[in-house]
Amino acid sequence: MNLEIKEEGGYKYIDEGQGEVLLLLHGLFGALSNWNGVVEAFSKEYRVVIPLMPIYEMPLREAGVPGLVRFVEGFVKFKSLDNLSLLGNSLGGHIALVYTLNNPNQVNRLILTGSSGLFEDSMGGSFPKRGNYEYIKERVEYTFYNPATATKELIDEVFNIANSNSKCLRIIAIAKSAQRHNMAKDITRIKVPTLLIWGLNDNITPPVVAHEFNRLIKGSELYFIDKCSHAPMMEHPGLFNQYLESFLVRTRTEAAVN
Repeated sequence: MNLEIKEEGGYKYIDEGQGEVLLLLHGLFGALSNWNGVVEAFSKEYRVVIPLMPIYEMPLREAGVPGLVRFVEGFVKFKSLDNLSLLGNSLGGHIALVYTLNNPNQVNRLILTGSSGLFEDSMGGSFPKRGNYEYIKERVEYTFYNPATATKELIDEVFNIANSNSKCLRIIAIAKSAQRHNMAKDITRIKVPTLLIWGLNDNITPPVVAHEFNRLIKGSELYFIDKCSHAPMMEHPGLFNQYLESFLVRTRTEAAVN
């Protein structure tokens, strides 16, 4: 699916479909294309919006979880979005958690997949090495259960990022900010319906992390996908969308009854 990237007010974003807003947040090395399967499946009944987070361009002093949360808050205000179903992968999940706590009246539902916020082993415990294509290839493949999911296009994109000193500085600053910003004491205050979809073979945010999110967020639902690592929406889009659709429909029905 070819996604049209719109530019307005200093923001780049995808905005497809009409209806309830499904706001998607990508991770540290994520891209808008990570969500192709979700956009294709849900833009028929929902308004699917994906801001391109300024991970590689934001001022270095703002490169961290708080700065990215402020960016999302500014984007939501600029687009006049409300009643959000907020879905985040990896770092995007972390941002979604903080956004939900800061703006509880804006969020109707929270969906996390491979989220940071409790523990994460970014890039397999190391940061990108400049100029070493095989190393970058290995680290990108580490993100997926099936290494073939790491396309040459994706590996080339991460390789180019790793060869930019300014981008690497921001990646390191944001990754360190995420590791410092542990949310175990905060997320017990989350009250909105929450869905957790996790790869059973996730090496970056292992299954024990999902269980801990499930324990700390009262009433949250947890589903594991076998033969799947850190990006279930890319590795098993059909099953991921099935869990997501069931959750969205059920919680909408429950809200209408209540």
